[in-house]
Amino acid sequence: MPKYDFDMITIGAGSGGVRASRVAGRFGARVAVVENSRTGGTCVMRGCVPKKLLVMASHFAEDFEDSRGFGWAPGAAAFDWPALIAGKDRELDRLEGVYHRILREADVHEIEGTGRLVDPHTVEVAGRTHTAGHILVSTGGWPTMPKIPGIEHVITSNEALDLPELPKRIVIVGGGYIAVEFAGIFNALGAEVHLIIRADNILRGFDDAVRNALRDEMTKRGIRIHAESRVGSIEKAGDTYSLHLQQAEMMETDLVMYATGRAPNTRGLGLDDVGVEVNAKGAIVVDEYSRSSVDNIFAVGDVTDRVNLTPVALAEGTAVANTLFGGTPTVVDYENIPSAVFSQPPVGTVGLTEDAARRRTDVDIYLSRFRPMKHTLSGRDELTLMKIIVDRKTDRVLGCHMVGPDAPEIVQGIAIALKCGATKAQFDATIGIHPTAAEEFVTMREKLPDHEAHAV
Repeated sequence: MPKYDFDMITIGAGSGGVRASRVAGRFGARVAVVENSRTGGTCVMRGCVPKKLLVMASHFAEDFEDSRGFGWAPGAAAFDWPALIAGKDRELDRLEGVYHRILREADVHEIEGTGRLVDPHTVEVAGRTHTAGHILVSTGGWPTMPKIPGIEHVITSNEALDLPELPKRIVIVGGGYIAVEFAGIFNALGAEVHLIIRADNILRGFDDAVRNALRDEMTKRGIRIHAESRVGSIEKAGDTYSLHLQQAEMMETDLVMYATGRAPNTRGLGLDDVGVEVNAKGAIVVDEYSRSSVDNIFAVGDVTDRVNLTPVALAEGTAVANTLFGGTPTVVDYENIPSAVFSQPPVGTVGLTEDAARRRTDVDIYLSRFRPMKHTLSGRDELTLMKIIVDRKTDRVLGCHMVGPDAPEIVQGIAIALKCGATKAQFDATIGIHPTAAEEFVTMREKLPDHEAHAV
């Protein structure tokens, strides 16, 4: 008789949990995964997948308008928000079915309910206990909101994906990628959008040139960004909300959305009871192998608050399965992880920001701003930005950043070069594809004078 019911129990069927469970199952491990919501987790059900579908839908408004410059004469277009949400829901149902099939084909047992640790080898779900040699926590994160009067009236990104109708006016509080992405969606679909941020600029942590370029483009599109502002309280009167800003300003709107951050989803898991260490933010503290302070308990994804990106959770989940059941102890390399913001226009970035690079070494900066070819006929006032950061001593490319059409698709390819340690000379020796925006990354030859680079 086996000592435990399973070799591994995974709590949370998000991207990292499903990946670890599936890979472990294919290694022959007996695996169960516990989930109290929809299989697929934040990314597939409440985050990047449905959000990008909405981003795609919102682009058609500008596409119809831009087509006139290319000889088209489109008629009056009518947008149907409920039809979009219904289409999005059908796709999520399909994807959830795919996830169930993936787990089934890997012989992973699914347990529906909320998992709670009873001891280092036991998980309780709906009054029943299940034991395992190893336990993996992959419960993700959850939106957080400040404690201010009237906060009960607001929505988060979770609810924004399921609104019954498109608001005419919306205030979005927050300046991170979720906030700017939803600001672009609602603005393009015709809503009046106000973005309230505590800092002096959006996208804290991104390269300053990227932050400035995206802010300018969002402003051109009519999004009103209120920098260095805070909401003191929110009041509801009928179908209208009044926001009292701390600068004594008042603002009325039809909907208020908060996107001010996410916290690790560790509450109620019983971590304290079994001695799993968490930090001040509630994130599970793990080592390079994703092992917690309890030897047989592991954690991956946003619940560890390392690099909160879906592909990173997938890599971490694979690494845990390889370590425990594949005979190959594996650590994840967090250097040069590419990321994207599906704003309008979108952002793609990989490697160091200029500020971070300057803290390490002397750098050369290459910067290009140009009008996308499409807009030479559409007439749209939009600029693309591309930036390369190079180690002056070694010629190695330390960072590449882009704001403009197809930026995420382009930077994904650039990320391979940075992962391989490419130099600026190798970029220069690469033949570009003409005419494309991407070729600009291999044709930038003039570095900025130091005083100009610092100004940027």
